[in-house]
Amino acid sequence: MTTTTLAVLVPLLPFLGSAAGLLLGRTAPGFVRPLAVLPTLAAAVLAVLVAFRQGGDGVIDAATELTPTGSVPIDLSLYIDGFAALVAVLVGVVATCVQVYSTGYLRDDPRYPSYAALVSLFTSAMLLVVYSGDLMVLLVGWEIMGICSYFLVGHYWETPEARAASLKAFLVTKLGDVPFLIGLFALATDAGTFQITGVLGTVASGGLDHPTLIALLLLAGVAGKSAQFPLHTWLPDAMAGPTPVSALIHAATMVAAGIYFTARLLPVFAASAAAMTVLAVMAAITMVGSALAALAQDDIKRVLAYSTIGQLGYMAGALAVGDRGAAVFHLLSHAAFKALLFLAAGAVIHAAGTNSLTAMSRMSSLAKRVPDAYWTMTVALLALAAIPPFAGFFSKEAVLVAAEHTALGERDVAPAGAGWTVLVAGLLTALLTAAYALRLWLRTFRGRGAEVPDHGRQPIAMTSVLWVLAIPSLGFGLTAGYVDDWFDGHALTPTLTTAVLGTGLAAAGAAVTYAVWRTLAARAPVAVPVPHVAHPDADAGRVEAEALHLPHPAEDPADPGRALLGPLHGPAADGFHLDAVYRTAFVRPVLAAASLVRFLDREVVDTYVRAAGDSAKGLGWLVRRAQTGNVQTYLSALLAGSVVLAIAAVALANAVAGA
Repeated sequence: MTTTTLAVLVPLLPFLGSAAGLLLGRTAPGFVRPLAVLPTLAAAVLAVLVAFRQGGDGVIDAATELTPTGSVPIDLSLYIDGFAALVAVLVGVVATCVQVYSTGYLRDDPRYPSYAALVSLFTSAMLLVVYSGDLMVLLVGWEIMGICSYFLVGHYWETPEARAASLKAFLVTKLGDVPFLIGLFALATDAGTFQITGVLGTVASGGLDHPTLIALLLLAGVAGKSAQFPLHTWLPDAMAGPTPVSALIHAATMVAAGIYFTARLLPVFAASAAAMTVLAVMAAITMVGSALAALAQDDIKRVLAYSTIGQLGYMAGALAVGDRGAAVFHLLSHAAFKALLFLAAGAVIHAAGTNSLTAMSRMSSLAKRVPDAYWTMTVALLALAAIPPFAGFFSKEAVLVAAEHTALGERDVAPAGAGWTVLVAGLLTALLTAAYALRLWLRTFRGRGAEVPDHGRQPIAMTSVLWVLAIPSLGFGLTAGYVDDWFDGHALTPTLTTAVLGTGLAAAGAAVTYAVWRTLAARAPVAVPVPHVAHPDADAGRVEAEALHLPHPAEDPADPGRALLGPLHGPAADGFHLDAVYRTAFVRPVLAAASLVRFLDREVVDTYVRAAGDSAKGLGWLVRRAQTGNVQTYLSALLAGSVVLAIAAVALANAVAGA
């Protein structure tokens, strides 16, 4: 079988599995789990085969005209370079892990068939984005992911939080997709083609007429899809969905799509120094702001959500200094340990028997109750904090090295100012990342909160996936220096300067956090354990924390984040009030304009409509009143009318004669 055929099957198999799952979900429920896992697993295996055949330094390029357009053609094409080959493997592996994990996590969920089918469709759409060589076909996968995220985030649609989160995710990402679509059309107009190879060829020859405008329009879509400032606010709220969905969105789909798209078309952005500077500033604000917000959250999943935003900021920063190898390397590394973090958090939530008890201040004795989650999450948090030799250390160092080279003028792909911006923000974020990672570990596994009910050990389908993902979280970074062919041949090994600075700041952040926690924990009283109460909705994950009489997170006296942030804690916990700013700047004016339109429609337009109707009704009433049924009345009216007409005729004749 040719490599092209194998590549076509990679996105096709999950799509067929999704269609079959939707069709057989009700009539043959026994096939739902195999149809969820096996096609995705097969796609992952084929993606590995494609990567080996591609070899890293080659390119698989094939195209056929999809339909005649009369202007810019649209082709059904493949373009698989080293980046695409590795990212497709990432998507397949993480999606397979999520599907296997979900068979245990959602085993009693009545809507599991539709959930599994949507996850498969989500996976297929991302693989289409990765392998597509035509921007219009890529856009199809891009938009399918948006609608899949809407349904999956709103899986628990009975809760108002899930409904609001799914709608917010859809609308905010669409806000970025509108200029993104305009940018794609403008890019194709300048290049004369939607094919990525043709676009890159046009950029290389200097044929792009409006590089800054196109790059900024495309960046709007990237900011929405990859949760970059200022369109990142949907991602923390999306935690209302099932935890495996969070793992898939944060690790292998949706948010990874924007970074991957920018990496694939990086020469388009690099053609404009202004666009690279904007990207650098956006990445710096995203990194630092999200790290501060993560340090103030009490919900485990919201901490991880803000962590994802910050790590995406690192990837965007690498792209802003012109090193797509470092960006994709961190994308792959982050996918492994962030999927592990979310799935381990899901095991913690599952142990509590509810999707609501995710507040760290309410956890106690979890290290013994969920040992698999404890050990694997420890590995993932060390990778997140960039502690050597874990994966995050090598990939984050690659970003800092790229920023250092640009800042010192050793690279001229981007302005030196962009390099300094990314470097300083990256180092500060390294300190904050270690602080909130250790805070999460201490408060989750060493906390003194009121103990929640124990619902027993987790299914083997969940715990086995955790250990599978722990392997790349620990060892993937060690491949740096051996996989250069897949990253444009650029070396990804750390340098002494950035390694000492980054690791030193991470160690300092962790040390200060631990010292503050020890001091606060010694003073804090031990919470009274909650009675072991079984709830009928526990497995469905919809138990309210208040029903178990748990303490409020704001009352937790042993939170080092509150002490470290001081007066900044309140704004950081609320995401620096960006939602309030958006409500004031956009939502309220739109609602006010809608109210004005409604008033004009009801009180002005409808008034004329009602008046016309009332006039017709009044005329009809008069005509009806004239119909008395009395013949004498009719004759009298006829005679009177004849007399009036005769008088008028005579008057008219006299007037004509006088003239």
